[in-house]
Amino acid sequence: MKLHDLSTHALAGRIEALDLISLEGGIYVLEAHMDGRCHALHDERGKVWHLRSVEHARDLLQEVPELPFHLVHQSPYDEMCGLSEGRREPLRVPIGMRSHW
Repeated sequence: MKLHDLSTHALAGRIEALDLISLEGGIYVLEAHMDGRCHALHDERGKVWHLRSVEHARDLLQEVPELPFHLVHQSPYDEMCGLSEGRREPLRVPIGMRSHW
């Protein structure tokens, strides 16, 4: 999904929430929840947009109406040895779409 599409769907009320997913190396990926599926934000070349920070995401989302927005971190415990088996849910922290200084 491109930024223009995200804005159009959000204005129409079709976007349920946004997740900013933190990846290794200080990279973030923005996903939109729509119709029970997650759609990654793509740049104009069609590649998944790698964002630098929460503020970078907020800058991109200035024209998008306010939506539920979460910062998502995968659990580092899934990669550690010696811990109990089973999947752990990622840490989902609600954040605002706008900076409030």
